[in-house]
Amino acid sequence: MSNFPFKIDATDGTARTGKLVTPRGEIRTPAFMPVGTAGTVKGVYMDQVRRAGSDIILGNTYHLMLRPGAERVAKLGGLHKFGGWSGPILTDSGGFQVWSLSKLRKMSEKGVEFQSHLDGSKHMLSPERSIEIQADLLGADISMQLDECTNFPATREEAASSMELSLRWGQRSLAAFGQREAQNLFAIVQGSTFEDLRIHSAQASVQAEAGGARYGGFAIGGLAVGEGHEAMCNVLDYTVPHLPKDRPRYLMGVGKPIDLVEAVARGVDMFDCVIPTRSGRHGQVWTDKGPYNIKNARFAEDDTALDESLPCAASRDYSKAYIHHLIRSGELLGAMLLSWHNIAYFQGLMARMRAAIAEGEFNAFVDTFRAELASEAVPGQQV
Repeated sequence: MSNFPFKIDATDGTARTGKLVTPRGEIRTPAFMPVGTAGTVKGVYMDQVRRAGSDIILGNTYHLMLRPGAERVAKLGGLHKFGGWSGPILTDSGGFQVWSLSKLRKMSEKGVEFQSHLDGSKHMLSPERSIEIQADLLGADISMQLDECTNFPATREEAASSMELSLRWGQRSLAAFGQREAQNLFAIVQGSTFEDLRIHSAQASVQAEAGGARYGGFAIGGLAVGEGHEAMCNVLDYTVPHLPKDRPRYLMGVGKPIDLVEAVARGVDMFDCVIPTRSGRHGQVWTDKGPYNIKNARFAEDDTALDESLPCAASRDYSKAYIHHLIRSGELLGAMLLSWHNIAYFQGLMARMRAAIAEGEFNAFVDTFRAELASEAVPGQQV
């Protein structure tokens, strides 16, 4: 079996908090994974990512296989050594980036043939090649099955065909992965916004087995692609109950803080998103009331910190006026400080949710968070 121990410490309704135990360290859940697309979390040092409260980061198969090349990363000791991160790493399968970035792609039962967005070179990504890159060459602690990201909107027929292809690719991914003591493989549930397709995908993935190997966790993919917050919550409502309680549930590519809170309330354990660092590069500061733009003129003489409650130097030790100046001046330090702060804010939010669940106060936490978000916007807010 390819399962890391997953220990549930406390539940509050459907929400739960616990630990996913890996050879490289424990992942406290609910967990937010900063995205390290090309072997780096953009704009921050790895020790800053760790000190902000991150237990695990995400690496990107598509980008790393094209540059510097998966074989080169392996030659240099694997992604952990190459990127200077000693904790757990989850890698995506590459399917989403092929769907969103490649100039030309041709889908078949074998896999997906695509042209690199960098130089137009042709590549084939099959379920077996994806597993080889993630588990064998990059050395990911958690690998993802290759799936086809379903277009949105999609007809039921299109969604069903895409979901069934992902199930077949998942079975091949599982067979290629086999049984590993020190690594794990997650399935990806697809089916767009169609309830029966999502349930079928979830149930078939749970039942999948290859040579005694089974999935160590289950991801919910194909969301955060334009369906909206309410539709996302609806999909979670009818999908999560069909996933095992003894393995982690991962909502891919999500999201804004309110998305995280509502998903945790529905039993989701893991998340990833580029929002903290992407927002930081564009001058946005995240708070419980939403994001605001530090470039706004009202911050030019504001000598208060971004958030003194966070154990983060960027949040605590620099004034809004100084960061306003850096961002308006195009100084790289401004984007770095905001990216660091935003990661710390997201990790602080996860820590608060873990504590609320452990204390049996999660419903009250959700109510307070919703009310705070709906209250008067922070100065300079730009959602």
